[in-house]
Parts: sequence; structure tokens; C-alpha cells
Amino acid sequence: MVRVCRLGQEAGVLVAALLLSASLAQSQDDQAGFDVLDFIDPFIGTANGGHSFAGATLPFGMVKAVADTEGENQGGFAYDTTKVTGFSHTHDSGTGGATSMGNFPIFVHPGCPGNDISRCNWTSSDRAVAWRRDSPKARPGYFSISLENGVDAEMTVTNHSALYRFSFPGAVDPSPVVLIDIIDLPQSRNSGTASVNPETGWLTGSGNFKPSFGLGTYNAYFCADFGGGELRDTGTWTNRTAAVGPTTVSVVADSSHPASNFSAGAFARFDSVDNGVLTVRVGFSWLSVERACLNAEREQPDFDFAGTVSAAETAWRNRMDPITVDAEGVSSELRTVFWSGVYRTMISPQDYTGENPLWDSDEPYYDSFYCIWDSFRGVHQLLTLVDPLSQSRMIRSLVDIYRQEGWLPDCRMSLCKGWTQGGSNADVLIAEAYLKGVADVDWETAYEAVVKDAEVEPPNWNIEGRGGLQSWKTLRYIPINDTDPGTEGLRTRSISRTVEYAYNDFCIAQMADRMGYTSDRDKYLERSRNWRNLYKEDQTSAINGVDTNFVGFLQPRNADGTWAYQGPIFCSPLMNFTSCYLNADGHETYEGSCWLYTFFVPQDMAALIQTLGGPEEFVSRLEYLHDSGILYLGDEQAFLTVFQFHYAGRPGLSAARAHSYIPSQFNTTVGGIPGNDDSGAMGSFAVLSMIGLYPVHGQDIYLIIAPFFKEVSIRNSVTGKVATIRNVNFDPSYKDIYIQSATRDGKPWTKNWIGHDFFVDGGVLELELGAAESDWGTSIDDLPPSLSEYVREPVVKQT
Repeated sequence: MVRVCRLGQEAGVLVAALLLSASLAQSQDDQAGFDVLDFIDPFIGTANGGHSFAGATLPFGMVKAVADTEGENQGGFAYDTTKVTGFSHTHDSGTGGATSMGNFPIFVHPGCPGNDISRCNWTSSDRAVAWRRDSPKARPGYFSISLENGVDAEMTVTNHSALYRFSFPGAVDPSPVVLIDIIDLPQSRNSGTASVNPETGWLTGSGNFKPSFGLGTYNAYFCADFGGGELRDTGTWTNRTAAVGPTTVSVVADSSHPASNFSAGAFARFDSVDNGVLTVRVGFSWLSVERACLNAEREQPDFDFAGTVSAAETAWRNRMDPITVDAEGVSSELRTVFWSGVYRTMISPQDYTGENPLWDSDEPYYDSFYCIWDSFRGVHQLLTLVDPLSQSRMIRSLVDIYRQEGWLPDCRMSLCKGWTQGGSNADVLIAEAYLKGVADVDWETAYEAVVKDAEVEPPNWNIEGRGGLQSWKTLRYIPINDTDPGTEGLRTRSISRTVEYAYNDFCIAQMADRMGYTSDRDKYLERSRNWRNLYKEDQTSAINGVDTNFVGFLQPRNADGTWAYQGPIFCSPLMNFTSCYLNADGHETYEGSCWLYTFFVPQDMAALIQTLGGPEEFVSRLEYLHDSGILYLGDEQAFLTVFQFHYAGRPGLSAARAHSYIPSQFNTTVGGIPGNDDSGAMGSFAVLSMIGLYPVHGQDIYLIIAPFFKEVSIRNSVTGKVATIRNVNFDPSYKDIYIQSATRDGKPWTKNWIGHDFFVDGGVLELELGAAESDWGTSIDDLPPSLSEYVREPVVKQT
């Protein structure tokens, strides 16, 4: 996603971390009785553009309640803001680009000046009030904050409803006014209606809005009622004018009433509140107002705030339960980085099953795949390990979207088709799920879907499929300014699309091979080599006029075969970093440089290493990428480069790189991730790195480094088997991070990678550690699989 360059570490506020709990019976933490939720800090990534959602949610929950702040509020609440504008019930987490959802915020005044309803503030900008800096608290399933107007707000959720609890310690004789606004955070409303029942104070309504990163519109519905207050009167408001008595207000966006500066809604005012507390129950639905009311009444029949919090906490503990760690000697900060990363990975995609107005189906429906271009590199790999049932449901949902709409999405949010950022990367998710045996998927339809991506160009490939397929099949690359007649799509990103299409085809080839489609396998394997056609062997690179002494980079190419040019460091932090966003003109890579994309050949690292001059030259170039400032780890394409030293026989360097980034760029400050979290992508990178088995997306390969803990175990919820990675000579100061030798179930294991069967069948991978690199995992036969064979020569001289 579009994001802001973050080269330095924001000082942030270190959130106090308690002691870790793990459910492993023999672990030190379990004996001490600690709770894993105490090591989840939802505020990580809520400042400096991380956009993490800090509020109350269930795992993959539809309703997400939090205070919405002014400013950079993509996740609703941001720590580097000063004012709260409302409390809304729908959010995404970690997204870049425009703010999403935040539909129908409520706001509470402790009373109107002089008890005069006309003297209350109504619009979002007018009612914004400062929040107390020491007040926010967050825990899985719970969020609270105190405002300078004397209102304390708490919130919790079920899957389809939110429960808010407001108290008024700073008000004298409060007569609170609860308003609801027909608006969303990006102010995209096209039309809307709000109504109030003057007898009960119930607030209901609907609106039509635009998605934040896609095409189309969506309808949403709410239903709010109250507990603990004596109703005084009700009414509606429009912009800065409110009236007691009216029961309905409607707005339609036009030149006179744009959503950006024209607000409207309904309100209920109370004479008094029981014990100083007013509870607001909000049901939400994508189907109807009636369904929104039913969701609230069915899921929260008793306005039981404490019980709802407890149920949410139980749901989160259950999701964490497959993972256990022996964290003896490990700092509280690193434990919090780990468990908070797992947590953020389970915020999205969001389970809208039963709430899909677009089609009738018995299949699961998940939304907020925002975006697969980000999440296919880590999020779904972690879910496959720790929550394979949810991963299965998500893959089934993607396949059903194909059934109903004809294409797999690359991005999707708010029931709408999202913008495609590169290749058709749902192909990668589906192929990997097939290779790893994810259950209960209609694989024949899944295969049909990925083949359609590879063979049929859609009318609008901005929102699905791939563009330039005629060139792809004839020229065997995407040329710069490809004409692509008869179709619509951004004619940019020719380099990044070429390497992504090549990898997409490789992943399809793996499916074809396992499913017996040999001719397809051969065709797509051949296409997966197309990355070579944009490699310009004599292209040099300089930084500030000084030659880097590395030659050979991906470059754009014209349709006639002649070369075009893009500076190899262009769109890196060193040169025009923001020039390669989706809608920018004149860029042939997406959110990254030619330097970075030259390393994106996960299907054939052996060929890439030879192309770049052999193992030693490859290692030198990869180290330069990390050391020079060219690389920005806040974009997900950077993740695999941390571990690609494995392919050149230097797994120890991968371990050293992982430790260089954790905790320097992944820590417990409110700015403690290097980029937008992108639905948990940053969290998944930290967790997978700390587990010590980093997955190569789209393949059945986990690259081995030493875990950041003495021991990590993952229980497979399907087979019940437990896979344990154990360090011998574990050093929590992380000086001894290099694997000297390894055994799997007591037998020597020399490969620097392992397959998914380890997690399916269970067992113990034991790693003996030392202070220097060894020859473990360095021989040709121990390197990860590659489409081409590695050249039989010494991999590298060890130091």
C-alpha cells in the first residue's frame, strides 16, 4: 500500500510490558501463571504512519470499535494526534492510502451549555475534543480513552456489534447528548438517512459510501440503543443546526452538500444516567437496519460490558493457544513484539460470512483483503501455521469470489473490488495453500481461477487479473507504455509486473505439476523465466555520483526490444522515494527500486545468483542493498531479502540481518514498525523471523535460522501434532545466533530449509548455536530448491 517513508525510529512512548505467558505446561512462564494477553500491545504501530488498529475487535471480527482522531487516522486512532472526533464501529488495520470506513461515528457531549441544544457542537470539526495523553488503554477486545470535556469512553465488541460505556467524572449534573453522524472517516458518503424513535431513543440509519482503495460504492446500516439513562428528548441535526422533535434526516451529496463539510444525523438527550454511566449498544450490518438491530440484540442481549470483554479475551487466548514459547531470559520488549505481531496478523481479513449482500452462497465470505499484494508475503503463511481453519476459510472465500464475479481479487475492501498493485497474487496464496495441504478447498475451481488470471485479460485490469497478456505471451515481458488495446489499466510498473507475473506463473506451475496438468506445468515454468528478459547485464548504478561497482540490473524495455531507462536507485529512500506509488506517472517499479526488484526471483534463485556473478558477488550485492540505505523494510517486497543469503550458502548472514532489524525497527514504541502494518504484514514478518522458520511465499520452503527464544512450539489444530524448534546453547544476549549443527527428531539435518511436513507431522528441530558462522547449511545439496540447478562450485568462503 501507499505509505510514508520512515527512515528513522520515532522516539515514541515505550508501553510497559508485563511478563509473558505461554500455555506449554513445562514453560517457565506458565508455572508463574502469566496471561498471554498481557504481552499484546495494540498501540504498537499507531504512530508515525503505522496505521495499526488499536481498538476492540475479535479475531477477524467485522465490527471494530475505537476512538477516531483527527489527522492521519487510517486505523481510526493514532497516537500522534491530539483530538477525538467520534467513536466508530468499522475499521481496517495498517492500511496505506486513503482512510477507510469509520462509518456512523457516535459522539457524546456531557451536556450542552446552558442546557441549550443549539449550543452543542455537531460537525466533526466543531465537536473534536482533546484526549488526555495518559488515558488510552487497550487490550484485545477492549479500548478506553478520556476526553478533556469530562467524558470517559470504554468500548468492547462482539462480531457484529459494539458496546460503548460512557461515564462523566468531569461533569456536574450531566445531561448527556448522544449523536450519530451519517459520515465515514474518508468523508466519502454519497447519501444517507438517520432516524430516531422519540419514545425509546433508538437511533437507526443507513448510508452509501465509497471504498478507500477501490472501485464502486457500498451500503452500510446501523442500529443504536441505550442502557442506564432516562431519556429527555430526541431530534435531528444538519451541519451546525439541531432541532428537538424531528425524527428523520436525509442527505444526498451534491455540490451544495459535499460530505467533506456537510454533516447530518440524529441524537438522543438524557436527563440523568444511572450511577453516572450511560451504555450505548450499536449493531452494524451490511444487509439492512433490521439486521443491524438483530445483530445487537442477539449478540449483546443484556448490555453486559464485563461479560463481553471476558468473551473477547477468551476468543483471543484461544487463537494464541497453538503457539507456546520458552522465553527464559528474553526481554519483555521482545516478548511483546512477538505476541503483538501474532495479534495484529489476526485482525484482518474480516469475516463477513452471513453478511454478504452481493450473492447467496454457503461458502465463507471474507473482506478487507487489503491488499493481497502485501499479505501474500507473510500474513497468510503465519495463519497457515497457527490457524489453518481460518486460512482454509479465506482461500474458500477467494475461490467463491471467483465463482461469483469471474476473477480472483488482488485487493478487496468494503464489498468492493480493490486496485491491483502488481501481479495476480491471489495465485500465490492459492498455490501455496494447495502445496501445504490446506483442507476443504475446491481445488479444481481454484486451479481454473489461477489459470484464467494467466490466460485471459479482463476489460479492467486495474481491479482484477493481469494486463498486457498479449505482450506477456509474445514478447515475454511487459514493455514500457504497453498499448494493451481494448482494455483499461495503468500502463506503468512494467518491471515489477514482469517479475510478479513470472512468479505468479511459477506458482501456477507448481499446482499444475501436483494436479497432473503436465503441459500447463511446462508452459508456466517456461513463462516463469521471463524475468531474464528485463535484465540488462551492462547496467551500472551510482549513488550521489559514486559508482556502486555493481553491474547488471532490471531495466524497462520498449516493445521493439530496445532498452528504456529507470535509475536503479529511483524510488528508493535515496532518490524520489514517493515517485512509484500506484497512481504516479512515469515509474516502472512499484514502491521500490530496480535494485530491490532485481532480487525478486524466488522461483529460481540459483539462476539469479549466477546471473549476478556467483555466490560471493551475490552476497556482496545483497549486503550492499541492506547497508546502503537503498532498502526500505517498511515495504513487504523487502522481507524476503533479509533471508536470501540462505540461497548463497550463508544462512548465518540471514540470522544476523534478522537481528539487525528486530528490535531496531520492530519494537514496542507506538511507532514500532517500519511501515504501514498492512493488515498485519509487519507483525507477521517479526513473528516468523522470531520463530526461526521463515517461509518463502508461494512455496513449501521454510528458511531456518535460530529462534529468538529458547524454544518455540506450534500445535497443528488439524493433526494435533506439535512441531518444536529448540535452541541448544541459547544465548538471550544474541551473540551466539549462528547454527553449528542441527538434528530433526534426533537425526542430523544439514539442509538450511525445511518443508511444511514438519508442521503437519510434528517433531523436534534442534539447533546447536555458536558465536560464529559454521559450515552448516552451506553445501550445494543443503540449499533451498530452485528452478535451475546450482552451479557446482564452492558456494562461498566462510569467515
